[in-house]
Amino acid sequence: MSSSRLVKRYLVVLLAAILTFTLLYSYGMATLEGRPRPFLRSLEVVMQTFTTVGYGQDAPWQHPLMQMLVVSMQMASLLLIFSAFPAVIVPLIEDSLATAPPATRTDLSDHVVVCNATAHTESLIEELVDRDVPYVFVEEDREVAIDLFEQDHAVVHGDPKSIKTLEGVNLDSARAVVSDADDMEDMNIITSVKEVTTDVPIYSIATDEDLAAYHGLAGADQAFLPRRLLGNGIANKVRNTVHTEIDGVATVGEHFEIAEIQISSGSELDGKRLTETGIRAPGASSDGRRDRTVTNIIGVWSRGHFHVPPFETVPLDDQTVLLTAGRRAALRSISNSARSSLNTYGRGRVIVAGAGVVGSIVSDAVVRDDIDQTVIDTEDKPTVDIAGDVTDEEVLERANVSGARTVVLALDDDTTTLVAAFVVRNLAPDVEIVARANESESVAKLYRAGVDYVLALSTVAGRLLAQAILEADESVDLDRHIKLVRQSPGALAGQTLEQAAIREQTGCTVVAIERRDGRVSADLSDWTEIGENGHLLVAGTDAALDRLSDLADAGGDT
Repeated sequence: MSSSRLVKRYLVVLLAAILTFTLLYSYGMATLEGRPRPFLRSLEVVMQTFTTVGYGQDAPWQHPLMQMLVVSMQMASLLLIFSAFPAVIVPLIEDSLATAPPATRTDLSDHVVVCNATAHTESLIEELVDRDVPYVFVEEDREVAIDLFEQDHAVVHGDPKSIKTLEGVNLDSARAVVSDADDMEDMNIITSVKEVTTDVPIYSIATDEDLAAYHGLAGADQAFLPRRLLGNGIANKVRNTVHTEIDGVATVGEHFEIAEIQISSGSELDGKRLTETGIRAPGASSDGRRDRTVTNIIGVWSRGHFHVPPFETVPLDDQTVLLTAGRRAALRSISNSARSSLNTYGRGRVIVAGAGVVGSIVSDAVVRDDIDQTVIDTEDKPTVDIAGDVTDEEVLERANVSGARTVVLALDDDTTTLVAAFVVRNLAPDVEIVARANESESVAKLYRAGVDYVLALSTVAGRLLAQAILEADESVDLDRHIKLVRQSPGALAGQTLEQAAIREQTGCTVVAIERRDGRVSADLSDWTEIGENGHLLVAGTDAALDRLSDLADAGGDT
């Protein structure tokens, strides 16, 4: 509790005690002692007692009840005096010694004004710091503002609804404003921002989907719906991202694999970028080999978004999954650095646990991709296949969890999700588990419970806010895929992989080369020559593959 609230409560108790004892004393003197006293005279006696000055002419008292009343006043005065130290004096001293955040910050420009500190904005700040974008919090709660200030955040203590406060953070020269409170508060803040300037874009987090449109009417440029964002992020992960368009997939599979590698917290790769790891960017090593190279990585899942090349600067953490292709030995080297298992990529039945907003979005995406699914929910709805508790082994066995490829835990309670993860992992050790986390603190717990990929609500919201503010175009939409195709070399024949620079020029990744005699080699180096009568096995988006086709026709740069 803040010191100001403690002082207010102490004063209320003190005044109530003085008034009560004054009335009791006045009544007692008139009825018990036979010496009536006016209210002010009684108040004077009570104040003499509370201030330990003395009692003056009214002492002594004859009636036992009056004597007990006076003793009670004495005890109450002692309690109030001693309680004043922890309730008033100590907090006031602490406040006077504490470093208080400023009320204005007029030294900022091209900055992001963040109204209220929340889990969503915490994730946003990480993105802004990573890109060296200045920001300032406007925080109404003094204790929260002090905590932010002591953590070296730029913060002002003030009401974000106040025009004076907003003018004190150079709102006219800001890059954007972010408001994350309840819907009513957000609309009030948005209106205040528009009073100061109409040129700065405003982004808000809507908690009620029915009120999201009113954020726009108030003046917000975009109102994000966290649960929908979370559903889309999980749907992106679950859907089949890689489409194989190579005849004879079984033959290809004998020579190289497509696998996902989760980055574990505290591993060699955690907290780095690909360019900072031992996984080398394209370019020959000292012996011309590249058994661990960025070209093994064809995509990166990061915080609910799928990144395609170039992605060497994408930060790696425990919410990152590398989509890799190559020989198993090379992929195993990467998984060892990530301190993670190697999950073979493929297509299969999906179990969606939870038919709320998040689960429904995931389910719809799975249906669009023509993937078999089973939906479990505690409520029997038209879209639910099995009504029951996902933490119940019998329910999961009815859903044939051991025969599923992926289980999505789209539940609205993190504790239930944690228990469900343990149950699913016990029944189906090899199934992929993708889970929703409402609180960022639950992410590590869910990983320990056996979940393969966790997406936190705050992470998704913060990432989307950063993307909107920075106008970044780094993620792909729901309909964008990586394709694995067989490409004729054309005019690229005779060049080495280093000379062809296919990745740099097109964004495609060469994962293997099919020789003239049908042999497939995924053990590549920068010196590997592209044969005239063979084929390249490449991974890339439609746009990247089109660029490769044009490059093969034109001959590329040698």
